[in-house]
Amino acid sequence: MNREEAFALLKEYTKNENLIKHMLAVESAMRVYARKYNEDEEKWGIVGLIHDFDYEMHPTAEEHPLKGSEILKERGYPEDVIYAIKAHADYLELERKSPMDKALYAVDDLAGFIVAVTLVRPTKKLSEVEVKSVKKKLKDKSFAAKVNREDIQRGVEELGVPLDEHIETVLKAMQGIAEELGL
Repeated sequence: MNREEAFALLKEYTKNENLIKHMLAVESAMRVYARKYNEDEEKWGIVGLIHDFDYEMHPTAEEHPLKGSEILKERGYPEDVIYAIKAHADYLELERKSPMDKALYAVDDLAGFIVAVTLVRPTKKLSEVEVKSVKKKLKDKSFAAKVNREDIQRGVEELGVPLDEHIETVLKAMQGIAEELGL
């Protein structure tokens, strides 16, 4: 399992550039959390990179991420990687047991939300987004209304970090690859 192969898998199944950028954003935050917890940065990064690789082809709850999990198993991905990806889907009702499971769940929706916050800024630059502006937009239920604030809160609680710290961690990770994200 290496990043090059994982990225090739992602590109094989995903053509939507915004979805690819989302997975890159989640990968960057997962790598930061792996370093923070002295875990395997490559493994955690790959989990973030491929967590939604099957979504474009299998966008329903009946299929995503289960179809992708089958593909990963066929290709020899480790069981803990497959489990973390399945556990990020609340509707599968899997307990998030490991720090990797919890981090993926906590990072996923927040990364998308931070992109939305960035896109409403006049410059559309991640470098100009601050923790306080993300928190302010989280309180505005009409902003990015499809993002479930309860999922973000649950993710923070399961991960065991304060909301401000979590936002800062994910935001800084994304700012580190802003050019790749087009932001």
